[in-house]
Amino acid sequence: MLFTKGHGTGNDFVILPDPDGALELTPALVAALCDRHRGIGADGVLRVVRSAKHPDGADHAADAEWFMDYWNADGSFAEMCGNGVRVFTRYLLTHDLATAGPEGLPIATRSGVVVAVPGGDLISVHMRTPEVYAASTATVGPLTLPGIAVNCGNPHLVTGLHDGVRLGALDLHVAPGFDPHVFPEGVNVEFTSPGEPVEGADLHVHMRVYERGSAETLSCGSGALAVGAVALREARRSTGTVAVDVPGGRLLVTADDEGRWWLAGPAVLVATGEVDVPTLI
Repeated sequence: MLFTKGHGTGNDFVILPDPDGALELTPALVAALCDRHRGIGADGVLRVVRSAKHPDGADHAADAEWFMDYWNADGSFAEMCGNGVRVFTRYLLTHDLATAGPEGLPIATRSGVVVAVPGGDLISVHMRTPEVYAASTATVGPLTLPGIAVNCGNPHLVTGLHDGVRLGALDLHVAPGFDPHVFPEGVNVEFTSPGEPVEGADLHVHMRVYERGSAETLSCGSGALAVGAVALREARRSTGTVAVDVPGGRLLVTADDEGRWWLAGPAVLVATGEVDVPTLI
């Protein structure tokens, strides 16, 4: 099985070319590929498949040729992945599978079609408008942290630290607790603290994330979008750019004057190869 390895601000993926949807991809195989000791190692798998050839993408085939079939590291599906879309786009462009038109390159996902606009080292994605919809809490050890639920096509809980709790001191080896009535399908939990002003951004936030199905990761693009939406809301701004610093780098979230939401950041392909599937499972 051919693969490419890529990442966006340290959020890494095994990319599987499968234009015609012929691979027999299973949860067990995905988990084995993502195993960092016995497999290739990644936060998730991106299968590159034509929308018309995948049942979850067929409804979008008229609007987007390619469907991002994203799987979490534990073999579960995810509706959306902001870093994954950029890496997926970089793969398509690098392998001459698609070109970006004047309006960008449409990519189908389980939460709908997004549009990626390449610009040198960075790729900007016109994301689904985040929906900030409820107050909730997350628990980390003895801490109970107030937060806000945000729907970015997938579920997020954005929490802010308080009482002198340091972001780097949080123990995220164990999944945070959350209210299953608010998040019946599970949730990605973002932990945030304010940052100092930075050039090119109106607001600056530091973030760590525990991703549903992947544990703590170095970055989460849709999580950064959720954090940016909450930061702008709390600043009583309808537009602006939020710099979101994650352990793997920096992402930029922008709400523009036309009501569009953008996620910008790097997307890097680092290796290609072939994996011997029978040795994995």
